[in-house]
Amino acid sequence: MAVSSFQSLPGFRDFLPRDFAVRQYLQEMWRATARRHGFVEYETPLLEDTGLYLKKSGGELSTQLFRFADQGGRDITLRPEVTASLARLAADHQRDFPKPLKWFEIGQCFRYEKPQKGRGREFFQFNVDILGESAAQADAELLAVAIDTMRAFGFEKDDYQVRVSDRQAWADFAAKRGLNAEQLATFLQIVDKLERERPEVLEEKLSALGLQLAEVKEFIANPDNASENYRTLLADLRARGLGEFVRWDLSIVRGLAYYTGLVFEVFDAKASMRAVAGGGRYDTLVSTISDGKIDLPATGFAMGDYVIRNLIEETTHALMQMEVWLQRYQAGCDVYVVVDHEEKRAEALRLVTDLRTAGISVDFPLMPMKFNKQLQRAEQAGARFALIVGNDFPQMKLKILATRSDATVDAENIIQEMIHRIHRPDGPLLA
Repeated sequence: MAVSSFQSLPGFRDFLPRDFAVRQYLQEMWRATARRHGFVEYETPLLEDTGLYLKKSGGELSTQLFRFADQGGRDITLRPEVTASLARLAADHQRDFPKPLKWFEIGQCFRYEKPQKGRGREFFQFNVDILGESAAQADAELLAVAIDTMRAFGFEKDDYQVRVSDRQAWADFAAKRGLNAEQLATFLQIVDKLERERPEVLEEKLSALGLQLAEVKEFIANPDNASENYRTLLADLRARGLGEFVRWDLSIVRGLAYYTGLVFEVFDAKASMRAVAGGGRYDTLVSTISDGKIDLPATGFAMGDYVIRNLIEETTHALMQMEVWLQRYQAGCDVYVVVDHEEKRAEALRLVTDLRTAGISVDFPLMPMKFNKQLQRAEQAGARFALIVGNDFPQMKLKILATRSDATVDAENIIQEMIHRIHRPDGPLLA
């Protein structure tokens, strides 16, 4: 129960130590996966000119902006997503880099939407993009990153599904039925909600465009409607040994208007929550942002921290992997120095400094404290070792807290001893 009269705003989060450690785990897995695939990291500002998002976002995004006027009278917005910012950045600087650009970003975004499971008004997002390559092989590389990210979190093939579609297939469908560009945008928004809206509502919306729900579902169900780009992508993924992770599904169109070609979403196997990740090709966005000055094909995807954390916590083996990581990295220290006799506090303080200088994480009692209370503090801090400084110094007792065993060590070689024990190859959690 909150004691303060102030609380965090709806849809915004405080990160207590464990929550922050989970966030660090997600970001470390994201960063390591992107780098394994040859992507380099960039960053853009949290605040942008609102016009950047109104230029060609479409869908619901324009109604979900945290938008306000700053003290200089500028119309600005907390970024709701990163792709538009990346397009601006690429348009300005692409000439300075060889193509394709393989860039990734991990940062915070903001959308004014109803907070619920898997969705808040602020969130952290992993963005992976390839710019300057129009071939479907670039889309295959992105899907390989998405699949490898899921595997990095400990998910197995049966835990999730990757559903791939092609907006161009729907553009061709609409063109054959006489829909113009504005009607196509409306139509794609309807398709995007096929699995979430009632059939009678869908039927009414489609009839306004001269279409029927049955013909749309028939088009989705026909595997012959798979695009040539999808066939190229699938052949590439099969060559990598990843073809079994994806399937063709025309019901996936993505909500943003700037998508132009292949699109995909990653769902949990039961499809019990919103998409874990999603993205696709946006070949015209850079040109739009730069008013036609720069033409740079692009494709990318994003994964938010809300849904992936929910899925981890609902998947036993992925959760176990995260807990092992947290047990090691959430700890306040590796070594807790116990001052058994206050007369030896000066020696203990020097020992603390020497160990920290050597790169070892160390904590200790700031004020005199009973011996058993210090051991309790060591365990509360998540320490693996308690190093006891007493009257026998420079001889000390080293307690391995996980096993309740102990050993005698000497101050002269304690740094080498602790480095060996902390980093020994038989497992980071073992003594």
